[in-house]
Amino acid sequence: MKPPVEHVRVSARGREILIRIKRNTGLEHWNEISRIALCRSLANPTPPPKLEKVGDSSIDMEWKTFAGQFQEEIAALVLLRAKKDGINLTNKDAITDYFRAHLERGINALHGVKTLSDIFVEVKTSAS
Repeated sequence: MKPPVEHVRVSARGREILIRIKRNTGLEHWNEISRIALCRSLANPTPPPKLEKVGDSSIDMEWKTFAGQFQEEIAALVLLRAKKDGINLTNKDAITDYFRAHLERGINALHGVKTLSDIFVEVKTSAS
């Protein structure tokens, strides 16, 4: 399956949140936290808000680094959700914008995380 994006880019605000999460939780890699953030957003039943075009930060990773061994599964989840939300799956820019909106919403949802257990407690709580 083709990935929804070739490169995963995070906004400057998202980068600051990820730095704080790394420091607070001990998670070492951007991709780990970013995958958690994406899944957090995908679990939210509402479509993500459209993002304003802002400058990117220094966090830029290839899809295979972001998704790791779950490339097929994550791509399928994003594309299935995009279809459900009425995104034109033949429009690469629309899919890219949709993916980034989910990622940024997920990162923002992790803003208050203080410990590693907070990530899992909040995910468990928000799924209820």
